[in-house]
Amino acid sequence: MKNLISYSKIIAGTMTWGSWGKNLSKEEISHLIGYCVENGITTFDHADIYGGYENEEVFGNGFFHSKVPRERVQLITKCGIQYVCGARDNKVKHYDYSKDYIIWSAERSLTKLKTDYLDLFLLHRPSPLMQPDEIAEAILHLQKEGKIREFGVSNFSPSQIALLESVIPVSANQVEFSLTAEKLMHDGTLDDCIMHNRTAMAWSPLGSYFRKNNKARKRIKKVIKRLKKKYEADSSQILLAWILKHPSKVHPVVGTTNKERLIASVKATEIDLELEDWFLLLVASQGHKVP
Repeated sequence: MKNLISYSKIIAGTMTWGSWGKNLSKEEISHLIGYCVENGITTFDHADIYGGYENEEVFGNGFFHSKVPRERVQLITKCGIQYVCGARDNKVKHYDYSKDYIIWSAERSLTKLKTDYLDLFLLHRPSPLMQPDEIAEAILHLQKEGKIREFGVSNFSPSQIALLESVIPVSANQVEFSLTAEKLMHDGTLDDCIMHNRTAMAWSPLGSYFRKNNKARKRIKKVIKRLKKKYEADSSQILLAWILKHPSKVHPVVGTTNKERLIASVKATEIDLELEDWFLLLVASQGHKVP
Protein backbone atom coordinates (compact mmCIF):
# COMPACT_ATOMS: atom_id res chain seq x y z
CA MET A 1 0.00 0.00 0.00
CA LYS A 2 1.33 3.45 -0.91
CA ASN A 3 0.32 6.28 1.39
CA LEU A 4 -0.67 9.46 -0.41
CA ILE A 5 -0.15 11.88 2.46
CA SER A 6 2.67 12.79 4.80
CA TYR A 7 1.42 13.53 8.30
CA SER A 8 3.46 15.48 10.83
CA LYS A 9 5.34 13.18 13.21
CA ILE A 10 3.54 14.78 16.15
CA ILE A 11 -0.19 15.13 15.60
CA ALA A 12 -2.27 17.69 17.48
CA GLY A 13 -5.24 16.01 19.14
CA THR A 14 -8.13 18.45 19.43
CA MET A 15 -10.48 16.56 21.77
CA THR A 16 -9.87 18.97 24.67
CA TRP A 17 -9.83 22.20 22.65
CA GLY A 18 -13.59 22.69 23.07
CA SER A 19 -16.24 21.93 25.67
CA TRP A 20 -14.59 18.65 26.74
CA GLY A 21 -11.60 20.57 28.00
CA LYS A 22 -10.18 24.06 27.61
CA ASN A 23 -13.15 25.77 25.91
CA LEU A 24 -10.79 27.79 23.74
CA SER A 25 -12.16 30.85 21.99
CA LYS A 26 -12.09 31.28 18.21
CA GLU A 27 -9.11 33.60 18.59
CA GLU A 28 -7.26 31.19 20.87
CA ILE A 29 -7.83 28.28 18.48
CA SER A 30 -6.74 30.40 15.54
CA HIS A 31 -3.51 31.33 17.34
CA LEU A 32 -2.85 27.77 18.47
CA ILE A 33 -3.31 26.39 14.95
CA GLY A 34 -0.82 28.92 13.61
CA TYR A 35 1.62 28.15 16.41
CA CYS A 36 1.41 24.41 15.74
CA VAL A 37 1.98 24.84 12.01
CA GLU A 38 4.92 27.19 12.56
CA ASN A 39 6.55 24.56 14.76
CA GLY A 40 6.07 21.54 12.52
CA ILE A 41 2.77 20.18 13.84
CA THR A 42 0.64 20.32 10.71
CA THR A 43 -1.76 17.42 11.31
CA PHE A 44 -4.89 17.91 13.43
CA ASP A 45 -6.94 15.00 14.73
CA HIS A 46 -10.70 15.22 15.28
CA ALA A 47 -13.76 13.04 15.77
CA ASP A 48 -17.35 13.99 15.14
CA ILE A 49 -18.35 13.17 18.74
CA TYR A 50 -15.76 15.43 20.40
CA GLY A 51 -17.43 18.14 22.45
CA GLY A 52 -20.79 16.44 22.03
CA TYR A 53 -20.62 16.86 18.24
CA GLU A 54 -19.58 20.53 18.55
CA ASN A 55 -15.76 20.46 18.50
CA GLU A 56 -15.33 20.32 14.72
CA GLU A 57 -17.31 23.52 14.27
CA VAL A 58 -15.37 25.29 17.02
CA PHE A 59 -12.10 24.29 15.36
CA GLY A 60 -13.41 25.15 11.90
CA ASN A 61 -14.27 28.69 12.96
CA GLY A 62 -10.79 29.10 14.44
CA PHE A 63 -9.16 27.58 11.37
CA PHE A 64 -11.03 29.95 9.03
CA HIS A 65 -10.02 32.88 11.24
CA SER A 66 -6.36 31.78 11.25
CA LYS A 67 -5.89 32.24 7.49
CA VAL A 68 -3.51 29.25 7.50
CA PRO A 69 -3.58 27.87 3.93
CA ARG A 70 -5.50 24.60 3.70
CA GLU A 71 -2.65 22.91 1.83
CA ARG A 72 -0.32 23.46 4.80
CA VAL A 73 -2.35 21.25 7.15
CA GLN A 74 -3.75 17.72 7.24
CA LEU A 75 -7.18 17.24 8.79
CA ILE A 76 -8.27 13.91 10.25
CA THR A 77 -11.69 13.06 11.60
CA LYS A 78 -13.64 10.00 12.64
CA CYS A 79 -17.22 8.82 12.39
CA GLY A 80 -19.46 5.97 13.49
CA ILE A 81 -20.04 6.42 17.22
CA GLN A 82 -23.61 7.36 18.03
CA TYR A 83 -23.08 9.14 21.32
CA VAL A 84 -25.72 9.80 23.97
CA CYS A 85 -25.81 13.57 24.43
CA GLY A 86 -28.03 16.58 23.86
CA ALA A 87 -27.10 16.80 20.17
CA ARG A 88 -28.44 13.33 19.31
CA ASP A 89 -31.64 11.47 20.16
CA ASN A 90 -29.85 8.23 21.06
CA LYS A 91 -31.10 5.87 23.77
CA VAL A 92 -27.79 4.00 24.01
CA LYS A 93 -24.27 4.49 22.72
CA HIS A 94 -23.87 2.45 19.55
CA TYR A 95 -22.22 2.42 16.12
CA ASP A 96 -23.67 3.24 12.72
CA TYR A 97 -21.71 2.28 9.61
CA SER A 98 -24.53 2.33 7.09
CA LYS A 99 -23.66 3.86 3.73
CA ASP A 100 -25.99 6.82 4.16
CA TYR A 101 -24.74 7.62 7.64
CA ILE A 102 -21.05 7.47 6.70
CA ILE A 103 -21.59 9.83 3.77
CA TRP A 104 -23.77 12.17 5.83
CA SER A 105 -21.25 12.23 8.68
CA ALA A 106 -18.30 12.98 6.39
CA GLU A 107 -20.17 15.79 4.66
CA ARG A 108 -21.23 17.20 8.02
CA SER A 109 -17.60 17.18 9.18
CA LEU A 110 -16.52 18.98 6.02
CA THR A 111 -19.07 21.73 6.67
CA LYS A 112 -18.10 22.13 10.31
CA LEU A 113 -14.35 22.09 9.65
CA LYS A 114 -14.82 24.58 6.81
CA THR A 115 -12.90 22.51 4.29
CA ASP A 116 -13.59 20.89 0.93
CA TYR A 117 -11.80 17.63 1.74
CA LEU A 118 -10.52 15.48 4.59
CA ASP A 119 -6.99 14.14 4.39
CA LEU A 120 -7.91 11.07 6.44
CA PHE A 121 -11.34 9.75 7.38
CA LEU A 122 -11.48 7.06 10.07
CA LEU A 123 -14.07 4.64 11.37
CA HIS A 124 -13.86 5.43 15.08
CA ARG A 125 -14.37 1.98 16.59
CA PRO A 126 -15.25 -1.44 15.15
CA SER A 127 -18.87 -2.50 15.16
CA PRO A 128 -19.88 -6.17 15.32
CA LEU A 129 -22.56 -5.34 12.74
CA MET A 130 -20.39 -3.57 10.15
CA GLN A 131 -20.86 -4.66 6.55
CA PRO A 132 -17.62 -4.30 4.54
CA ASP A 133 -19.36 -3.91 1.19
CA GLU A 134 -21.59 -1.12 2.46
CA ILE A 135 -18.67 0.69 4.07
CA ALA A 136 -16.67 0.39 0.85
CA GLU A 137 -19.55 1.85 -1.18
CA ALA A 138 -19.66 4.90 1.09
CA ILE A 139 -15.90 5.45 1.11
CA LEU A 140 -15.52 5.02 -2.65
CA HIS A 141 -18.36 7.49 -3.19
CA LEU A 142 -16.64 10.05 -0.95
CA GLN A 143 -13.26 9.49 -2.60
CA LYS A 144 -14.75 9.77 -6.08
CA GLU A 145 -16.23 13.14 -5.15
CA GLY A 146 -12.89 14.29 -3.73
CA LYS A 147 -14.26 14.67 -0.21
CA ILE A 148 -11.77 12.33 1.45
CA ARG A 149 -8.25 11.46 0.37
CA GLU A 150 -7.35 8.50 2.56
CA PHE A 151 -9.50 6.03 4.47
CA GLY A 152 -8.52 4.41 7.75
CA VAL A 153 -9.74 3.06 11.05
CA SER A 154 -9.25 3.58 14.76
CA ASN A 155 -9.03 0.90 17.45
CA PHE A 156 -9.36 -1.97 14.94
CA SER A 157 -7.65 -5.35 15.27
CA PRO A 158 -5.72 -6.89 12.35
CA SER A 159 -8.58 -9.30 11.62
CA GLN A 160 -11.12 -6.46 11.55
CA ILE A 161 -8.90 -4.54 9.15
CA ALA A 162 -8.50 -7.65 7.00
CA LEU A 163 -12.29 -7.89 6.84
CA LEU A 164 -12.49 -4.37 5.43
CA GLU A 165 -9.51 -4.89 3.14
CA SER A 166 -11.36 -7.72 1.43
CA VAL A 167 -13.15 -4.87 -0.36
CA ILE A 168 -11.26 -1.59 0.23
CA PRO A 169 -7.69 -0.50 1.19
CA VAL A 170 -7.15 0.78 4.74
CA SER A 171 -4.29 3.27 4.97
CA ALA A 172 -4.12 3.97 8.72
CA ASN A 173 -4.97 2.64 12.17
CA GLN A 174 -5.14 4.98 15.16
CA VAL A 175 -4.84 3.01 18.37
CA GLU A 176 -4.06 3.37 22.06
CA PHE A 177 -0.33 2.82 22.45
CA SER A 178 2.07 3.89 25.17
CA LEU A 179 4.59 2.49 27.63
CA THR A 180 1.73 1.62 29.98
CA ALA A 181 -0.54 0.31 27.19
CA GLU A 182 1.85 -1.75 25.08
CA LYS A 183 -0.18 -4.89 24.32
CA LEU A 184 -0.47 -3.86 20.67
CA MET A 185 3.18 -4.80 20.24
CA HIS A 186 2.21 -8.39 21.04
CA ASP A 187 -1.24 -8.91 19.49
CA GLY A 188 -0.26 -8.22 15.88
CA THR A 189 -1.74 -4.73 15.58
CA LEU A 190 1.54 -2.89 15.05
CA ASP A 191 2.97 -5.81 13.06
CA ASP A 192 0.04 -5.33 10.70
CA CYS A 193 0.95 -1.65 10.24
CA ILE A 194 4.53 -2.57 9.39
CA MET A 195 3.62 -5.39 6.99
CA HIS A 196 1.08 -3.34 5.07
CA ASN A 197 2.76 0.07 5.24
CA ARG A 198 -0.22 1.29 7.23
CA THR A 199 0.20 4.60 9.03
CA ALA A 200 0.20 3.95 12.78
CA MET A 201 -1.10 6.69 15.07
CA ALA A 202 -1.17 6.53 18.86
CA TRP A 203 -3.76 8.21 21.02
CA SER A 204 -2.99 8.72 24.72
CA PRO A 205 0.75 8.30 23.98
CA LEU A 206 1.79 9.16 27.55
CA GLY A 207 -0.44 6.40 28.89
CA SER A 208 -1.40 6.39 32.55
CA TYR A 209 1.97 7.64 33.83
CA PHE A 210 0.66 11.04 34.92
CA ARG A 211 -2.80 9.78 35.91
CA LYS A 212 -2.15 6.80 38.16
CA ASN A 213 0.17 6.60 41.13
CA ASN A 214 0.50 2.81 41.07
CA LYS A 215 3.39 0.36 41.36
CA ALA A 216 4.11 0.48 37.63
CA ARG A 217 4.44 4.26 37.73
CA LYS A 218 6.85 4.09 40.66
CA ARG A 219 9.04 1.59 38.79
CA ILE A 220 8.97 3.66 35.60
CA LYS A 221 9.69 6.85 37.51
CA LYS A 222 12.94 5.39 38.88
CA VAL A 223 14.15 4.56 35.37
CA ILE A 224 13.04 7.88 33.91
CA LYS A 225 14.87 9.75 36.66
CA ARG A 226 18.15 8.31 35.35
CA LEU A 227 17.28 8.75 31.69
CA LYS A 228 16.18 12.39 32.03
CA LYS A 229 19.72 13.43 32.85
CA LYS A 230 21.27 11.18 30.19
CA TYR A 231 19.07 12.49 27.36
CA GLU A 232 18.52 16.00 28.74
CA ALA A 233 14.79 15.42 28.47
CA ASP A 234 11.71 15.54 30.67
CA SER A 235 9.43 12.64 31.57
CA SER A 236 6.96 13.26 28.75
CA GLN A 237 9.73 13.34 26.18
CA ILE A 238 11.16 10.05 27.42
CA LEU A 239 7.71 8.44 27.21
CA LEU A 240 7.21 9.74 23.67
CA ALA A 241 10.71 8.67 22.63
CA TRP A 242 9.88 5.17 23.82
CA ILE A 243 6.93 4.73 21.43
CA LEU A 244 8.71 6.62 18.64
CA LYS A 245 11.44 3.97 18.61
CA HIS A 246 8.98 1.25 17.58
CA PRO A 247 9.53 0.17 13.94
CA SER A 248 5.89 0.84 13.07
CA LYS A 249 6.94 4.52 12.89
CA VAL A 250 4.05 5.59 15.04
CA HIS A 251 2.72 9.16 15.05
CA PRO A 252 1.78 10.24 18.60
CA VAL A 253 -1.50 12.17 18.89
CA VAL A 254 -0.71 14.73 21.59
CA GLY A 255 -3.70 16.27 23.34
CA THR A 256 -2.07 19.22 25.10
CA THR A 257 -2.91 22.85 24.29
CA ASN A 258 0.14 24.09 26.21
CA LYS A 259 2.69 25.65 23.86
CA GLU A 260 5.69 24.51 25.88
CA ARG A 261 4.39 20.94 25.95
CA LEU A 262 3.79 21.03 22.19
CA ILE A 263 7.36 22.18 21.53
CA ALA A 264 8.70 19.57 23.94
CA SER A 265 6.75 16.90 22.04
CA VAL A 266 8.33 17.94 18.76
CA LYS A 267 11.79 17.86 20.34
CA ALA A 268 11.10 14.33 21.59
CA THR A 269 11.28 13.16 17.97
CA GLU A 270 15.02 13.91 18.09
CA ILE A 271 15.67 11.51 20.97
CA ASP A 272 16.97 8.09 19.99
CA LEU A 273 16.77 5.87 23.05
CA GLU A 274 19.56 3.32 23.28
CA LEU A 275 18.42 -0.28 22.99
CA GLU A 276 18.91 -1.23 26.63
CA ASP A 277 17.28 1.98 27.85
CA TRP A 278 14.19 1.11 25.80
CA PHE A 279 14.03 -2.32 27.42
CA LEU A 280 14.69 -0.90 30.89
CA LEU A 281 11.49 1.14 30.49
CA LEU A 282 9.53 -1.85 29.17
CA VAL A 283 10.62 -4.03 32.08
CA ALA A 284 9.74 -1.27 34.55
CA SER A 285 6.25 -1.00 33.07
CA GLN A 286 5.60 -4.74 32.97
CA GLY A 287 7.18 -5.48 36.34
CA HIS A 288 9.12 -8.48 35.04
CA LYS A 289 11.95 -9.20 32.64
CA VAL A 290 11.16 -10.05 29.05
CA PRO A 291 10.74 -13.80 28.33
